[in-house]
Amino acid sequence: MLKKILSPLIAAGFLTACATSPTGRSQLIFLPEAQIDQMGLQAFSDLKKEKPISNNARYNQVAGCIAQAITQPLGGNWEVVVFEDKTPNAFALPGNKIGIHTGMLTLVDTQDQLAAVIGHEIGHVLAKHSNERASQEMAVSQGINMVQAVSQPQTAIGQTAIGLLGVGAQYGILMPYSRTHESEADTIGVDLMAKAGFDPRQSINLWQKMEQASQGQQPLEFMSTHPSHATRIQQLEQRIPQAMGYYQQAQAAGRQPHCIK
Repeated sequence: MLKKILSPLIAAGFLTACATSPTGRSQLIFLPEAQIDQMGLQAFSDLKKEKPISNNARYNQVAGCIAQAITQPLGGNWEVVVFEDKTPNAFALPGNKIGIHTGMLTLVDTQDQLAAVIGHEIGHVLAKHSNERASQEMAVSQGINMVQAVSQPQTAIGQTAIGLLGVGAQYGILMPYSRTHESEADTIGVDLMAKAGFDPRQSINLWQKMEQASQGQQPLEFMSTHPSHATRIQQLEQRIPQAMGYYQQAQAAGRQPHCIK
């Protein structure tokens, strides 16, 4: 009976939970952002216990330098950790946490290419893609218990809620986003890197390099659900003129990072 009473209220909540992403796209954001952040923090803490952290001073310096340049205008405290893992992967979690594999650092050629990766991942966080994905799942099922479980991540049902958020994949890294989310993160990311003084044209070089690295093999984990290479590059090329405007403004303002790889 309680569920029958609450279901219309939850449904009404869904209808009033509309939000707008940084690109102007309409979103359904239902869950408390503080709880989403807490899940991200917990996942990152677990990841640091389970996965070896790199002691390579150069890798840590480069990753930290680039992340600082991109996040400084955004405010907040962002933690960056380089993990010892040969797979070329990177991720960002709610709660302002960024993880980069050593395999990604060995793949990229320039600071600008790594900035494209970091900008893309930060784009997911800024656009609240984790919350949107979990909210959509809960909206479909009208999972009242799941909504309640968000504040109880240690319970069995709370673990299921975490799985919907995406914190339940390998080592707690977010499960794949939709292609819409990936394309949106590309757009946000290329703007972020340009505003920080990194050359946005290198984002195209990055994805070409990623494509070459995956030839003859299964798609790289980082790209598993991303748009096709041709689609991604075409979309980025369309965005480059605007991003170049941001880049030129950043350069003129003295934002010229030197995070040498």
